[in-house]
Amino acid sequence: MDGHFTGYASLFGVPDLGRDVVAPGAFAASLSVRGTEGVRMLWQHDPAEPVGRWLSLREDARGLRVEGRLNLAVQRARELDALLREGALDGLSIGFRTVRARPERGGTRRLEAIDLWEISLVTFPLQAGARITAPAHAGAALAQDLHALARRMAPARRAATPSTRPGPRPAALRPARPARFA
Repeated sequence: MDGHFTGYASLFGVPDLGRDVVAPGAFAASLSVRGTEGVRMLWQHDPAEPVGRWLSLREDARGLRVEGRLNLAVQRARELDALLREGALDGLSIGFRTVRARPERGGTRRLEAIDLWEISLVTFPLQAGARITAPAHAGAALAQDLHALARRMAPARRAATPSTRPGPRPAALRPARPARFA
């Protein structure tokens, strides 16, 4: 057990029990100012119960994706780690200040900008889909990030042309040699 886990702290376009709907991009400004270091990991929104730290907080097409690590030197974090691994705990919940919102039909409120303070592990999340998706192994997230980076850096696959086909290049496609001056 190493205390690592991943999940979604908030889903875009999905109403929570308080009838708030988070819009894509709502966390962007806050995350750029605070970074992961400025967002606390708490137990049940209790500021007296910090239990770890966030390694990654990023918006994707689905919502606010998180990767965290419980501090296993803290008794409560060891207990939470055990509960996560048993599947007895999987809720996440955000603590924030609304920066910009607008009412929508049906009595919901669309949150367009959020100042994110903390994300808590909770027993009952306000947004049903805000869940820890899996306890992560320490190297698993790093391996996923490295594979994604390698895919982005790899040149686009093209059909073989004389310039990309293995073997010697025709003279017309070889780089010109620099002129020599005597």
